[in-house]
Amino acid sequence: MTDVLILGGTGWLSGRVAARWPAEGASVTCLARGGRPAPRGAQLVVADRSAPDAYDVVARKDWDEIVDISSMPEHVAAAVAALAGQTRHWTYVSSLSVYAGDDDVGADETADLHEPAVRGEEYDYGRAKSAAEASVRGALGDRAAIVRPGLIVGPGDPTDRFGYWVGRFALAGAEPVLAPTLDGLNAQVIDVDDLAEFIVARGSERWHGTANATGDTMPLGALLALARETAGHTGDLREADDDWLTAHDVAHWAGPRSLPLWLPRDMPGFATRSIAAYRTAGGRLRDLRETLERTLADERARGLDRERVSGLSRADELALLADL
Repeated sequence: MTDVLILGGTGWLSGRVAARWPAEGASVTCLARGGRPAPRGAQLVVADRSAPDAYDVVARKDWDEIVDISSMPEHVAAAVAALAGQTRHWTYVSSLSVYAGDDDVGADETADLHEPAVRGEEYDYGRAKSAAEASVRGALGDRAAIVRPGLIVGPGDPTDRFGYWVGRFALAGAEPVLAPTLDGLNAQVIDVDDLAEFIVARGSERWHGTANATGDTMPLGALLALARETAGHTGDLREADDDWLTAHDVAHWAGPRSLPLWLPRDMPGFATRSIAAYRTAGGRLRDLRETLERTLADERARGLDRERVSGLSRADELALLADL
């Protein structure tokens, strides 16, 4: 029996990872704060990772695989200190945000990283992930896999970024939808279930190395065209230039009153990362249409006109379109 410890295991990605391992013949334990159940077939150990005794229970046994996705470098460092000697393999799920720049098109895993975060500084996601990676590499060496996802998408996405578009096209129907000027913008996404499959498969093999885990680069316009087709949108797609959107208080990328996946033009390397290592290691990418269809079904179930974490409300969007 393979013994797997998921540090987390009750969230969106970590829950899918925890749910997949039993099919590989594993006994799965999730260490989390509680409040949400572990996936079916997994045991939940309730612990606060900020507490000094957080890992006491799980440090009493040996593990074949430990998976951690935390972006809190102090949590990762403490877990490594407590458990590195208790496991045969460790997978750390990092992020493409770990890279210091987005200037080079097609950059691979050897690109420069952000300086690791230092305790006490203002939180910075990229630097936090860099510090966490350093802890794992320093303690585990060739027993560690570092997986750097790009934009994770699919059913259940708590960020509302990718789903905004296919959901908005479905809600708009024959009415217009607002978009940024699409020329020159790219996108790279990975289905949450493809990513979970990769994490589990490589962990079962005790693969070590680093891989950018995301999809092929594609024009953002092509992604939106496929989303429109999937949603059956027959209205106009009205593009606004960057200055106009900024002047009307529309934000880039994510968050309230944003146009998700729209980024400033001074990031030519963004969404163009090499995924050769991911492919070589056996990473799979399903057809984007399938991901969009699954996402649309989830958007409909959650409510196309619900209040969103990211994107424009339909009322705000219509007001902007009236001014365009």
